[in-house]
Amino acid sequence: MATPSLYRFRIELSNIDQGVYEGLDFRLVLHPSETHAYLLTRMIAYSLNAQEGLVFSPSGLSDPDTPAISMDDPRGGLALWIEIGNPSARRLHKATKAARRVMVYTYKNPELLIAEIRGGNIFQSERIEVFALAEPFLSELEAALERDNSWSVLLSDGLLTVGIDGETVEGELRRFDLT
Repeated sequence: MATPSLYRFRIELSNIDQGVYEGLDFRLVLHPSETHAYLLTRMIAYSLNAQEGLVFSPSGLSDPDTPAISMDDPRGGLALWIEIGNPSARRLHKATKAARRVMVYTYKNPELLIAEIRGGNIFQSERIEVFALAEPFLSELEAALERDNSWSVLLSDGLLTVGIDGETVEGELRRFDLT
């Protein structure tokens, strides 16, 4: 039986699009049923939305009722619900009812996800923010992935640049408008 693998990320974040510059230090567990693309997309989603109170799901993939990444709202409920991959319309319906803001970071075909959102019976689906990362970008990151990673992540005008040991990997963070 495969066992989970622990990865450490020390990220120097320069999110020019949102005016956020900070150092992050966190750990992610890669569960046997997850792919590296899922792990890396989760790392990017967390890094780009880093703020006080942002947390990974404590039970990982074993609890289908909790978001991959979330932040509590001080007034109750969730302020932010972040999904990774291509969640079902049913799951997104639940998310839009439970959280003020819902985001999906996908590494899969975003057109399939958008078609499901538009065709599904999802509460306030126009509030869902969809971001897509290309497979070649994630494959390059995976090739550089180690158990202990010190990376710089720069987001400017939708272009992600990740610095790893003096080399850079670039990829577009595509945003889709559902209105």
